[in-house]
Amino acid sequence: MVTKIQKWGNSQGLRLAKQVLEDARLAVGDDVDVTARDGLIVIAPARRIRGKRSLQELVERIPRDYKAEELNWGEPAGGEVW
Repeated sequence: MVTKIQKWGNSQGLRLAKQVLEDARLAVGDDVDVTARDGLIVIAPARRIRGKRSLQELVERIPRDYKAEELNWGEPAGGEVW
């Protein structure tokens, strides 16, 4: 597929055909990792660990002033060992 790099506002963009996205198992809105290697642009699905977000992304969302506290879940109700 031949396409053209175009200017979009202050950025540059590249349109990808629907079939190319389907073949790469990508969809609109998916996160991708874009790198340059040996003069080539490589676009790959962003690596995700267990679901939509990586642990690092989740930890970055914790407020800096967050203080963990112990919660009381009540008495055991079954075969739990405490």
